Amino acid sequence: MNKQNPLSEKSYAFALKIINTYKLLTNAKREYILSKQLLRSGTSIGANVAEANGAISKADFSAKISIAYKESLETKYWLSILKDSDFIIVKDFQILFEEADELSKILFFNSKIYTHKTKLMTANC
Repeated sequence: MNKQNPLSEKSYAFALKIINTYKLLTNAKREYILSKQLLRSGTSIGANVAEANGAISKADFSAKISIAYKESLETKYWLSILKDSDFIIVKDFQILFEEADELSKILFFNSKIYTHKTKLMTANC
């Protein structure tokens, strides 16, 4: 991956960890349904951040960041389900959950700052 910005790098690295977790769950644990949900939401965070970086408008950027934020929340949900159903160990859960939580906070902050700036710009026009 090209170095673009910290959020892109973090979400890309997180996606790779999610892919590795998916491989472990499907190969070792033979769990296919919940792990597929985790794979979809966990990799979607980075995909939406990448789309936001190439947004053609402010509204497009905001929409993609908002989707990435929602996907991070969904990823935390699936991680919790997998932990509570004993498919992933607590240590692995904690590492992934903390990273997903950090991404959630960054995305939430970015979406709120962007929304606030957009409202200020609109009010001043």
